[in-house]
Amino acid sequence: MNKSLSSDGFFNFFKVICIFSVFIAQAEEFNLDFESVEDDQAVGWDIYGSDGGYLTSVDDQIIQNGQYSATIEWNGEPIESDDGSQFKAWGYSVPAIYEGKKIKLTGQIKTENVKGGYAGLWLRIDPGLSFDNMANRGVTGTTDWQQYEIELDLNASVATQIVSGGLMTGSGQMWFDNLQLSIDGTPIEKAPLKELTAADKDQEFDSGSRISINTLSKQQLENLTLLGKLWGFLKYHHPSIAQSKYNWDYELFRFLPKYLDVGNDRDDLLMGWIDSLGDIEICEKCEDIRVDSVLKPDLSWINHGLSAELKTKLLHVYNSRNYGVHHYIGFAGPGNAEFKNEKQYADMRYPDDGFRLLAAYRYWNMIHYYFPYKNLMDNDWNHILKKYIPLFLEAKNELAYELVMVAMIGEVQDSHATLRSRAIENSKGKLFPPVHVKFIKEQLVVDDYFNADMKKEVGLELGDVITHINEKSVQEIIEELLPQYSGSNYPSQLRNMSLDILRFDDKKSQLKIMRKSKSMTVTIPMFELKDLDYYNWYRDDADGKSYKLMDDNIGYITLKNIKAEDVSNIRKAFKKTQGIIIDIRNYPSASMPFTLGAFFTSESKVFTRFTGPVYNNPGEFFFAASLNVPKSIDTYQGPLVVMVNEVTQSHAEFTTMAFQAGERTTVIGSTTAGADGNVSIINLPGGLTTSISGIGVYYPDGGETQRVGVRIDEVVLPSVQGIREGRDELLDRAIEIIKSK
Repeated sequence: MNKSLSSDGFFNFFKVICIFSVFIAQAEEFNLDFESVEDDQAVGWDIYGSDGGYLTSVDDQIIQNGQYSATIEWNGEPIESDDGSQFKAWGYSVPAIYEGKKIKLTGQIKTENVKGGYAGLWLRIDPGLSFDNMANRGVTGTTDWQQYEIELDLNASVATQIVSGGLMTGSGQMWFDNLQLSIDGTPIEKAPLKELTAADKDQEFDSGSRISINTLSKQQLENLTLLGKLWGFLKYHHPSIAQSKYNWDYELFRFLPKYLDVGNDRDDLLMGWIDSLGDIEICEKCEDIRVDSVLKPDLSWINHGLSAELKTKLLHVYNSRNYGVHHYIGFAGPGNAEFKNEKQYADMRYPDDGFRLLAAYRYWNMIHYYFPYKNLMDNDWNHILKKYIPLFLEAKNELAYELVMVAMIGEVQDSHATLRSRAIENSKGKLFPPVHVKFIKEQLVVDDYFNADMKKEVGLELGDVITHINEKSVQEIIEELLPQYSGSNYPSQLRNMSLDILRFDDKKSQLKIMRKSKSMTVTIPMFELKDLDYYNWYRDDADGKSYKLMDDNIGYITLKNIKAEDVSNIRKAFKKTQGIIIDIRNYPSASMPFTLGAFFTSESKVFTRFTGPVYNNPGEFFFAASLNVPKSIDTYQGPLVVMVNEVTQSHAEFTTMAFQAGERTTVIGSTTAGADGNVSIINLPGGLTTSISGIGVYYPDGGETQRVGVRIDEVVLPSVQGIREGRDELLDRAIEIIKSK
């Protein structure tokens, strides 16, 4: 639940509140106690979450303070366990126009028979800076009014919006009331304001760009491609833009009308635009490009088709580039880019022509200057903008716009670069199959039942290979859907697709399958998520033990539910074992590279190197740091086998690399997700959010992990036969390896 709420869905859809108007009328109190009600609705509040099952309302009978409280009630069958799929939330948005370090949400909660989930408050600082929804301390059962609180870092210089409210997962009923926000102990209504910059005050195009592009000539496409690159170059280099003197989104809309019909004087018009930003001086502090840089700034577009005068002016901007704080870009602790002050324009679910063009420009330049793996893409990024401009302008509705956006994101080939969408998600079926499926060598195979008691009515057996879905071949479906599933490599794309390939709105689906050597057609029932013990890539077992001693004195560890305090117990319990198997076909629930990693190496050893951006030279990346697994005084003497597959992604891959520093480590399995490095969040027009791997992660010898995944000593794949027989073939092979040592 915590992961899905913080990253995937409805929090990106909150209504944008005009920052400037709130700044002017700050004395006005926010409706955090539900006392302002019109037509039985709490003013300023929005409702998010599952489409069915829950009722939301204001209550004038059960109250903690004043005349009203807010309530969420489940009106379906009782939910016995929380899979994160059924929830409802109230949300209230406040612009992040305040100074301060800490923000606290307090509120009163009352519950009645809450089970299969929890009730709680939630607080989020956008854009994706910090989040808490009480998932690890939620209220269950029947409780009287009690105060709860959440405190987060405000990150005032980066924050754009504060969103808070109450939520419930599972069944039962909750009430919440008397919410209060405070910053460093001061009620938010009285908290000191950030000083608004000229960029913040510019609201001219809040209601639309007023740009309409009905047809696009070949020359206009060339001109718009150049403009997008020049616009982004100025955005990240020109000191006046860095110093918040311009809302650069809106400056684009001011410039476009005269540029769309420009003739032979195009370069003169562009030079005049640059001159209008003011005089700038050569940057004396800026250093030359490093000889050992992994990536160097790519300004090759300046050398193609521009007049000598315009080229000279652009190079002057580069040599006079901003040094220091920047309105649109910052850097997190690990070094990855933080894209600041990038409005989502979430009230424009289908952005107009100008804002769709802005989406293409914004994304292209973010990748061009701040993606550490740009050199690993299959296609030259320099050609991508021209390819997508017509597609963005031709998108006729919200779904078409999102499909173009996700296709452009897919060009990056990064498993971190997925789109948190609305229309695409809504276009998928609302009903789910009763079985879990996965791709094995491009065969779609049934590998589990969500509910064991449904086996008889399902009509499918483990190991069944699905060849056709509703009379369309699986291969056809893969080709059709692949552009919607971005990933670093093909296995990660298929992994993501497997979650949706059997989603439909019809209550029954027809499948053609191969069972052993026999072809047959079966019709399966479809279900709502609430009726299934559903899981995504692997079945979570948060309350399960993370380690056990298997037969033949072999230790087994799974990272999906490991806790920091488990490490000392593992060291004691497994010190004398014949060997240890670590299962990372999952995502670690706690960080293990240094604590558990040290158990397998007798000396401090480098296991990874990072590339990071040169802060004052957009587009340049260099090897910035390396990390060591620390020395252990009680090094494990037996063999270690680490199991990985396409689910092993990001921190799971990073953790595998740490274990590979061990003297007796063998990694078995198949291609991992190939997406490593701290994530940078990207906001896009239309209320969309995506992300990228923000720093480069390499082996000590400079070997890549992005796209190719971690190094594997022995490729071991599950087989259809193994699934039929209920065998874990990777685990079987891991045991064999240990016994052979």
